[in-house]
Amino acid sequence: MTATAPRTILTDEQRQRRQKEVNTARASVRLEGFILDDETETLNARYVAGELTGAELTAGILKLAGRG
Repeated sequence: MTATAPRTILTDEQRQRRQKEVNTARASVRLEGFILDDETETLNARYVAGELTGAELTAGILKLAGRG
């Protein structure tokens, strides 16, 4: 996936909500004893920035995991 300009302009509130979602997921993964790789963190950053929808984020993560 290549970086693109945000396709949706997010409000600060929406961006903060997305960041909270990512932080919660990251914490859950860490509690299980794992650390997210750089590729997943890049997808997360693109989601927070509004470059990806939630569905696109999920699809990208599943693809990285060999499930998509």
